[in-house]
Amino acid sequence: MSKQVSLSFSHFGFFVSDLEKMKLFYSEVMGFFITDEGQFPDGQSLVFLSRDPTEHHQLVLIAGCPKNHSFNRINQISFFVNDLEELRSFFFAIENETVTDLQAITHGNAWSIYFRDPEGNRIEVYTHTPWYVSQPLREPIDLRLEVEAIHKHTEDLCRTLPGFQSRDNWFQTMKTLMHSEQDK
Repeated sequence: MSKQVSLSFSHFGFFVSDLEKMKLFYSEVMGFFITDEGQFPDGQSLVFLSRDPTEHHQLVLIAGCPKNHSFNRINQISFFVNDLEELRSFFFAIENETVTDLQAITHGNAWSIYFRDPEGNRIEVYTHTPWYVSQPLREPIDLRLEVEAIHKHTEDLCRTLPGFQSRDNWFQTMKTLMHSEQDK
């Protein structure tokens, strides 16, 4: 790959069994705006959704996934929020929705909530913490606690784990390493 290429995530498309149900979930529960919907000439239906007005779509739902598929090829779909307050607000907004398998987790370097959409796809909504620890780490947290208490609990945990450092230090190290890899 050319070192001049700036690669970042753009959008995600996946097949669904019940297009209307999934369209409602991603628009009403997840807050996506339906930017377009239509059909290919062969009749296969698509729905385009975005939360960013500069992006036509961040998600594409495509009808046609068999209802009795035996293996879900999607591990998770992850969405970023700006801070812990937004994560808590999102958690409180969806905890009474029809989501299943709702879990609040810290990875040390992130606070996350995980849940399933109506077809069983795992969704993560997360934000960064100010720290880094070696991964993987998956520790339950209580998002009903005040922000300061969650911060303290997470920092106390992180300080006991391998690789503990500030996110800023980790970022600078990764930036240097990635830059030197691109120079090769």
